[in-house]
Amino acid sequence: MKFSDLSYPQINSYTDKVLLLPIAAIEQHGPHLAVSTDTDIVTQVAQEAEKALPETVLLCPTLPYGSSHHHLSFGGTLSIPPDLYTQVIVSLVESLVLSGHQRIVLLNGHGGNITPVKQALAILSKRFDASHQPTIALATYWELAGSVFAGEFPMESPALSHACEYETSLMLHLFPEKVRMERVDRAQRPERNGYIGWEDDEPYRGVTVFKQTEFISSNGSSGEPQLGTPEKGKHLFDQAVRSLIEFLDAFNNWPLSENLATKP
Repeated sequence: MKFSDLSYPQINSYTDKVLLLPIAAIEQHGPHLAVSTDTDIVTQVAQEAEKALPETVLLCPTLPYGSSHHHLSFGGTLSIPPDLYTQVIVSLVESLVLSGHQRIVLLNGHGGNITPVKQALAILSKRFDASHQPTIALATYWELAGSVFAGEFPMESPALSHACEYETSLMLHLFPEKVRMERVDRAQRPERNGYIGWEDDEPYRGVTVFKQTEFISSNGSSGEPQLGTPEKGKHLFDQAVRSLIEFLDAFNNWPLSENLATKP
């Protein structure tokens, strides 16, 4: 079911459903991909999952704007700063919790959203765990799918990054009219240092460095976009949808939280 197609009495009668809210971004994706890439991909993944689980999922409209200030120097980006984005997510989810929804999944399609949304989850937990007992989850589609987005065949580069082989392939499969392969140009990137995965080619070793995109990419893209194909995109998309369906089906059966400190 789709949230935007229903009246409020209908929505109020479906508070037992898993409420799925896709969150994304409008931002530069190198010289060859549309700025809607993150929004397009996560929306399609969410819609396919809703089609597969129409009696389980209540699908909200995608929030197309994300936390993308690190891309601003290239232009073509509409961004909400991280601290404000945290408050946006808190306010949106608060409105759902106060309406009676207890199972809420934020389906993420943009890496820059992850940190501010985790902060939002901490605020929401403090605010509502005792009074409303909701379970609110952040699920990023490529992390949910695991090794499929981390170098598993048929992919040739080590992991999804930005405007890379993975996103280029997904867009070639879903929206080929928004891809300009003749403009693909592999960006200049910093040298590998053994700790920071500028190309997502280093395993995480507990070290984080954050840089504005122009300091880690000469043209706003990363990875190996020239390796993208529609066939790879279909493989990635099918696996992302499958992983999301499996998660939503499981999430729907999780017991709601209870205060264990008050139990005898």
